[in-house]
Amino acid sequence: MLALVVGYVGYQYVSLTHGIVTSDALLPSGGASDALTGTATSGPKTNTNILVMGLDSRVDENGNPLPQDIYDALHAGDASDGGLNSNVLMLLHVPGDGSRATEISIPRDDYVSLTGCPDSQCKGKIKQAYGLAYAAASRELAGDASLSTVRREQKSRDAGRLAQVQTVEAFLGGVHIDHFVEVTMVAFYQLAQVVQPITVCVNEPTKDSYSGANFVAGQQQIDASQAVAFVRQRRDLYDRYNFTDLDRERRQQAFIVSLATQLKQAGTLANPVKLGQIIDVTKQNTAIDSGLNLLDFASDAQQMAGGNVTFYTLPIASFGTDSSGEDINVVDLAQIHAVVAHLLGGPGSTSSATATASRPTTTTHTPTSVPPVVPGTGAPAPTDLTAITGGGIPCVK
Repeated sequence: MLALVVGYVGYQYVSLTHGIVTSDALLPSGGASDALTGTATSGPKTNTNILVMGLDSRVDENGNPLPQDIYDALHAGDASDGGLNSNVLMLLHVPGDGSRATEISIPRDDYVSLTGCPDSQCKGKIKQAYGLAYAAASRELAGDASLSTVRREQKSRDAGRLAQVQTVEAFLGGVHIDHFVEVTMVAFYQLAQVVQPITVCVNEPTKDSYSGANFVAGQQQIDASQAVAFVRQRRDLYDRYNFTDLDRERRQQAFIVSLATQLKQAGTLANPVKLGQIIDVTKQNTAIDSGLNLLDFASDAQQMAGGNVTFYTLPIASFGTDSSGEDINVVDLAQIHAVVAHLLGGPGSTSSATATASRPTTTTHTPTSVPPVVPGTGAPAPTDLTAITGGGIPCVK
């Protein structure tokens, strides 16, 4: 969720490239990158696919516990809760010709094949690829005295990052991911602190003791703690809603649209103090792959913050349970591949970057069925978020 804002701010402040956590997980073995030198790419631009991963971690990027006041505000337990699952997965497709970008939300509980069978688990919820690979790498590196605690943590996270990227690539039918942006829960909260109050909208009043959500119907201004509850809510105290994994995706998308609208209309990004605070947040609890040039990304994100992006959520076939009784989303792979090919212009849509030698290439699947469409729109179902957007503030369930 932080990705668009990170880019928008970085376009005006080159200092953003200094101090942010970077990862070589997507580079060839022994590779190096000078992508953060601050020089935007010249010449024709190519299509770029960026995976945004929102971790449910209750620790910082180096694995350290957070201050107690933050745990209290997050309403999500402490350092012993959560893990390193990618509870938010969004593929951002940025066309090289400057045309409208596409954001595809991947429901976190989609039951898929996990590439490489991380931690010996070959099937699971798509969000689990990161955490399983991280756990396996952590055990393997635990006895390596040559590595500092921070370095062991980052190498373990790199294993998780790579596993998550490869699993998403395969799930989407061979779409190559060029870069990633990793955001922790606390980074989202800290960003919301800088820009609060934030205007959101819900169709009906709702309350949830698990996430701390307590919203009235219609548009309302919320603070940072309420913003975390807004994007995490998946229950309703009075059972008025039958919340699903898809509704969380809608909430996340709606928040991005509302936040971008507010930043633009309020002139927040013209305020040097606010900008400095946002930059500090991105440095503390955000990570990117070392091949991502933030200035290039920022130039694109500045356009997207102005509304040049369309949001979609991948469909599911049904809800079910796995062998352990866990709730899952049952998916139709042929349908998923067809929807993605429709949205991105064909399987394997990518930049000029070729899959590196250190990364196994994923198989490109030929869709066997066409995606379902919303009557009269020609758009894949579920419908584009902009269909329920009014005045720049989407009103959602």
